[in-house]
Amino acid sequence: MSVSKSKKVKVEQYDNTLERALGERWVSMSNALTRAGHGLTLSEKRIIACAVSKLDSKKAVKAGAALVSKITASEYAETFNVDADTAYDQLQAGSKSLYNRSISFYEASYRRAGKDLAKVQMRWVGKVVYHEGEGWVELAWWNDLIPHLTGLQRQFTSYQLQQASALRSAYSWRLLELITRFESTGWAEYDITDFAASMDAPPSLTADFGQMKRRIVEPAVKELVVKDNWSIDWSTVKKGKKVTAIRFKFERNKQQRLL
Repeated sequence: MSVSKSKKVKVEQYDNTLERALGERWVSMSNALTRAGHGLTLSEKRIIACAVSKLDSKKAVKAGAALVSKITASEYAETFNVDADTAYDQLQAGSKSLYNRSISFYEASYRRAGKDLAKVQMRWVGKVVYHEGEGWVELAWWNDLIPHLTGLQRQFTSYQLQQASALRSAYSWRLLELITRFESTGWAEYDITDFAASMDAPPSLTADFGQMKRRIVEPAVKELVVKDNWSIDWSTVKKGKKVTAIRFKFERNKQQRLL
């Protein structure tokens, strides 16, 4: 899985990443991207977040410029506390499926008769190269996605990669991103349809809030409380018997260490 020194130098000439200790690495993305449906499995989410944490979110990338990130199996293993074989397998499987993953969100679309919403879909990456036998992967970010990851000055969400490293559910990770966006206020409210889309909830759970509560909300809240030291209270907003929105009140104890 090791990479020779000469090859590493060659990669870093075009790999626009920052090497930091785990506790100093942050995942930053635009608020629009935070709320979007990510469509990622846990291992794919780990790969993406690990790669994002190595970008310089404050530094803008020139239009049309390629942005490539590199992750090694040893780095993956250390970050997410898994053994080398698991890291190798997850990195290989995740890199193979990432190319087909897309992000979904809505943006304003203007017509003569007024404003409408248009559904936008874009890829995470334009190219993925897994180096067989060497245990490292290169991600070439999708060009239209780059402004959501770099040159961020306002309307963005940031959290430490270390906060998410112990999570074992993609739903917990998505909830972490949704509440971190409003950490300064300590509360957030999401329309239930938007919340389901942001959490990547399957249609069967979207149509049945009782199932969404048991399968997504309660387990995600519990994992964030136990593993990332959040205090989270949540409630629903109803119109008649139908749940129309979900509210969260939260605070994180930053003094305690992660489990």
